[in-house]
Amino acid sequence: MPVQAVGCGCAVPAGAAHESGRKAVAVDAGAKERNRKRLRRIEGQVRGLQKMVDDDRYCADILTQIASVHEALRSVGRELMRNHLKHCASAAIKRGPAEAEAMYDELVEMMYRHSR
Repeated sequence: MPVQAVGCGCAVPAGAAHESGRKAVAVDAGAKERNRKRLRRIEGQVRGLQKMVDDDRYCADILTQIASVHEALRSVGRELMRNHLKHCASAAIKRGPAEAEAMYDELVEMMYRHSR
């Protein structure tokens, strides 16, 4: 069953869900800065992984670092999911049953897609 697109509470019309330019309803400044720092750290970790591969480092050591990058990305994802639930989802749910149903579908699809 296809998932209905939701405007994410951002004044973006439904159906425009995958177009660029969408903005969150609100973003906690502290969360944004934490995510920026984490992403910069992840960027450095990925550069380190490239160097490890170039230097023919031991496979198990590279895999350990890959696991660290995965966990760091999951951490950013959790923060973003929290923001989405707190602002975007709650705003859509408050707007009424039609938008709430579409948001529930979006959330279920998001959780399924990101839990693999």
